Parts: sequence; C-alpha cells; structure tokens
Amino acid sequence: MTQQKLYKRIKKQVGQAIGDFCLIEEGDRIAVGVSGGKDSYCLLHILEDLRKKAPIPFELIAVNIDSGFQGYRKEIIEEYLKTNGFTYHMESTNGYEIIESKLRPGSSYCAFCARLRRGTLYKMANEQGCNKIALGHHLDDFIETLMLNQFYSGRLAAMSPKLLADNGRHTVIRPLVYVEESDIIRYSHTKKFPIVSCACPANRSSDQKRQKIKNLVSTLTAEIPELRRSMISALGNIHLRHLLDRNPQFDQKTSH
Repeated sequence: MTQQKLYKRIKKQVGQAIGDFCLIEEGDRIAVGVSGGKDSYCLLHILEDLRKKAPIPFELIAVNIDSGFQGYRKEIIEEYLKTNGFTYHMESTNGYEIIESKLRPGSSYCAFCARLRRGTLYKMANEQGCNKIALGHHLDDFIETLMLNQFYSGRLAAMSPKLLADNGRHTVIRPLVYVEESDIIRYSHTKKFPIVSCACPANRSSDQKRQKIKNLVSTLTAEIPELRRSMISALGNIHLRHLLDRNPQFDQKTSH
C-alpha cells in the first residue's frame, strides 16, 4: 500500500469516528496530547489536515507534559512542532519527585504517574482555553484494554471514544478508535516521526501483561484475519440481556 493510500485510509477512519461519536463540534478548542510517540504524532497530523478542510471551525493546540524523568528529550518534540508550524504548549512538572516521595509500598507506579499526568493535562487544557482533550489511543488499545480487564480484573470494560473528564469540565476524545496500530506504525515510518521515549524508570508490570495480550491477539489474528475489526465492532454491539446483569429490566415481549 502506498503512503498516500495509507494516509487516506487512516484519515477516513478518523473522520468516521468523529461522525459516529460526534467527537468534534463547531467552536471546539482541542488540546492534543503529544508525548513523542507514534500514535500522538499521527493523531496530530490527521486532525490538523481535517481541520484545514472541515466545514466547521475548530482549533487545535498540541500539548506536551515533561514529568521530570531523566533522559526525556522534550526538546526534540518541541523542535518538531515548531518546525512544522503547530501551535503548541510545553509543560514541565516535578511528577517524578512526587512519585518517588509519595508512592506507597505496593501501589502502582504507573497508576500514580497517570493520575498526576491527567491532573496536569486538565490544568493545561483549562489554562489554554480548551474544552476537549484528544488522546492517541488506537483500535488495538481499545480491544487490549477490554481483554486486560476481563482476564485480570473481572470487569467488562474498555475505553470510550468520548468521555466527560474527571473534572467535569473537559471532554476526552479518542479519534483513532477505528485505526489499527499496524497502520500507524507504517505511517510513522513513512513520515519519519522523531520518536521520543517517555524515559520512565519503572519496570512496568502492566506493560508486560499488555504484551501478553498483544501476542494473543496476533496469534488469533493469524487464524481469524478480521479479529480486530470484529472485536471493536462488538464493543458497540452490546446485548445486556445476554450478560450477567444483576438488575435486568424485565421485558414481556422478549422473555419467552
């Protein structure tokens, strides 16, 4: 597949997600989280292209959080954003120091870090006048999260493409919900994005679990090529009557 065809497919899938879930509306000012990874770079480029041709006006601002991990090359990200003409804001925090001093024994390093970053992201969005926050979670993230929750937490839950934030003021959107990670990897290679590691010093047990799920999905996909598409479709095709709902609504028409 050529670079142009790949780009058109990703842009079409993002456009479909925006339409299906009403992710972007007239007058939105959207903070796009850019971590330095392939997913966030891809999201930023696609949204900017759609913004230029959209029938309604909306604004984008790329935002980056430096949590203070040694070796995080935020200057590479900033130079890329500046060179490519993106509006952006860089935020530095003492997240690493807080984690090291406040993390309780046995608690999740990654969960604590995520809470701190989330709080900073909401603060930045508020300061930049943004009503929405766009994150780069893709199709594989959705189905892997579903399986992680089922296998390890006993919950039937994944992610939402559109969710009111914890602070009740911002809306979190995930426009890459229909885009497979493999397409983002190929697109990233063609665009030569300057990938920057988060430099987190923790041994991420959650990532080890996620890698096991990734391997399982890849193995099953060899036998079921449409597995990923089927699973993302299933997340929107819910039949509560056929789940263990503890508070079912009795329906005489369908009870026989």
